[in-house]
Amino acid sequence: MRFNDLATQRYSVRKFDDKAVEKDKLEYVLQAGRLAPTAVNYQPQRVLVIEDRLARVKLRECTDYHFNAPVSLLVCCEKDKAWSRPFDGKNSGDIDCSIVTTQMMLAAAEIGLGTTWVMYFDPAKIREAFAIPASLEPVALLVMGYPAPDAAPHPKHSQRKPLAETVFYNTFGQ
Repeated sequence: MRFNDLATQRYSVRKFDDKAVEKDKLEYVLQAGRLAPTAVNYQPQRVLVIEDRLARVKLRECTDYHFNAPVSLLVCCEKDKAWSRPFDGKNSGDIDCSIVTTQMMLAAAEIGLGTTWVMYFDPAKIREAFAIPASLEPVALLVMGYPAPDAAPHPKHSQRKPLAETVFYNTFGQ
């Protein structure tokens, strides 16, 4: 499948089937995250796989947006292991983790799994529930599994602004 076709067909799944995600498929998705580019290839991402029943119950206490997915990937950043821009100190950790999450999201779609990128979680609760060390910052939660038979994209899923509204050449405002 061509990349833009995959990107067009992929949508945020908010209703999952109970079917477990096979280990080889989970490993494929995790490998896609491992292969993601990061600034200076420092790879500051740390991914927690949340899949057993007890862990999923704990996750429900941290966010309403778990959608009963059989697997969730909590992408954290070890900020002191990320590159920082020398001009202003901007740390690349959030960006690196976003690239990792996106790459895993698209790899999952390629093999028939659905995902939703969740930012709506209580970081303090998630830290406590999963014993996340202070050196790690929870950045993104990727809930994942097989879409339920009646899962469907959000009505606004395919609405996109024209390129002319979002892309500019050489300077803004001309």
